[in-house]
Amino acid sequence: MATAVKDDVKKRRSSQSRARTRLGGDSSIYVTIFVALIAVGLTLGPILFLGLGGFRTNGQIAEDPTGLPNPWVWQNYWDILTGSTFWEFTLNSAIISIATTAGVVLFGTMAAYPLARYSFRGREGVFLMFTAGLMFPLTVAIFPLFLLLQDLGLGGMWGLIIPQIAFALPVTVIIMRPFLAALPDELEEASFMDGLTRVGFFFRMVLPLARPGMVTVGVLAFLGSWNAYLLPLVMLTGRDAPTTLPLGVTQFQGQNAANFAGIMAYTFLAMIPALVFFLMMEKRIVDGLSGAVKG
Repeated sequence: MATAVKDDVKKRRSSQSRARTRLGGDSSIYVTIFVALIAVGLTLGPILFLGLGGFRTNGQIAEDPTGLPNPWVWQNYWDILTGSTFWEFTLNSAIISIATTAGVVLFGTMAAYPLARYSFRGREGVFLMFTAGLMFPLTVAIFPLFLLLQDLGLGGMWGLIIPQIAFALPVTVIIMRPFLAALPDELEEASFMDGLTRVGFFFRMVLPLARPGMVTVGVLAFLGSWNAYLLPLVMLTGRDAPTTLPLGVTQFQGQNAANFAGIMAYTFLAMIPALVFFLMMEKRIVDGLSGAVKG
């Protein structure tokens, strides 16, 4: 009889413990969802505000700054999309971003390869120099860099692409090094036995196997170049210098200071390419960073 009572008490305590655990888990889920919704609202709120503001008139914005368009006005977007400057600036940004991305991926992977696979004196010191590059502020280097490029005769797009590649290399090397170090030594030995040189092994084996990491650094380089403002502002000087889309937004704001609805429409359109590109590649970025952490 006493044993049955003890078993009953144990069952009740176990049941209560499971209920408390389940309640605690449910509470944490609700808190997580609440925090995630706040983060999503803070992230998407300004974007939606810009997008909806472009469908309004200046009078609507002045009367009710946070209201919905009533009626919906398409003229702001139509004027921008049918103009030539917006597409010209978009093309310039696309060319500069693609060239920067190609250079960052190629040179970053080539720099990370010996730091990951070769053993030589000073290897960690070289890697430390790349790591220290993360702490080098752009604002300090930008004017000496501008004078240097002027002396070298590098201007226009190349005067912007080369510094952007250089400033993106530290992050690229830090991400790619674990990827390349995780490649099995047996694969390298088998390739050498088949007659491949180190250069051949790099191009025929390393590049295909390191594709997830290369995609990650490529996406980061593309977004960084597309959204860059300070470096293009200083480097792209002169009457014939190309204008990127971020600089075009500032130029449009200066020419249409009283047209708030038009400025909001222009800014929203300038954000769309980078936003769409990031959403398309978001999963690959996470996969690539996960691989870097595991490596």
